[in-house]
Amino acid sequence: MPSGALFDLGWVPRRRRPATARSVLAGEAAAEAARKSTQDAPPVEEAPAEPEFPVVGDTAAAAFFDLDNTVMQGAALFHFGRGLYKRHFFHKRDLARFAWQQIYFRLAGSENPEHMADVRNSALSIVQGHRVAELMSIGEEIYDEYMAERVWPGTRALAQAHLDAGQKVWLVTAAPVETATIIARRLGLTGALGTVAESVGGVYTGKLVGEPLHGPAKAEAVRALAAAEGLDLSHCAAYSDSANDIPMLSLVGHPYAINPDSRLRKHAREQGWRLRDYRTGRKAAKIGIPAAAGVGALAGGAAAAVALQRRRR
Repeated sequence: MPSGALFDLGWVPRRRRPATARSVLAGEAAAEAARKSTQDAPPVEEAPAEPEFPVVGDTAAAAFFDLDNTVMQGAALFHFGRGLYKRHFFHKRDLARFAWQQIYFRLAGSENPEHMADVRNSALSIVQGHRVAELMSIGEEIYDEYMAERVWPGTRALAQAHLDAGQKVWLVTAAPVETATIIARRLGLTGALGTVAESVGGVYTGKLVGEPLHGPAKAEAVRALAAAEGLDLSHCAAYSDSANDIPMLSLVGHPYAINPDSRLRKHAREQGWRLRDYRTGRKAAKIGIPAAAGVGALAGGAAAAVALQRRRR
């Protein structure tokens, strides 16, 4: 085989041509330009990281959490009523009314002022004449029996993040301040703002001091507490499920809609507020029924209410 035949095969590289003066010049110019471009190029700027929140050590900040359906599934007053019924504080007809109120609350997925007034009046009539200390002691037991397992883990984690950042965390609710204080203490929170029932000599009179802590009253309570605590509301956060709490949410720099009703969800999206929904299942997301309760639990509650109403007749 001739000596040059191997170079006809494709896998054998052909002999390179010797570099000319022009090719050497071109190579050196390219190398110099490459070095110069890297030296003259502006430094690559990283995208700014999202600000840390909650801000650790910000003593001007605090967090305010609504209770019903934000921190806990359902209405605290209903669960409290169940515990009082178990202890013979009232009759079956009252239990039927409480059951229907709870079913309404779950199906509606939001608070109605007239409905809340009915719940308030029911609760006041039940506690009238009882000692505050007695109800506080019973409240501790009721929390363990009916409320502890209904706390939303996601919302609990949000509250803990504020606590870990060294901030105070307050419940803000229309529930009695005694009940709210028990729940706040058991969750390790700072304290609670709640409806104040009048008492004389440590005994409930069946009247309120002012009105229920609901809607605009919540915003006024937060404003007053912020002034007393030296807080900057633009640094604070608030969390709620209900459009009734838009006044409170609008006060702070960091409003969150948690398990929101339809009106709050719409408003939050329009305002660019953050949303968190810890309910699962399509139906729960649509009408605000806690997934853990399920349709069966609601049906059972409704059947029980109807049966109790029939017995009254």
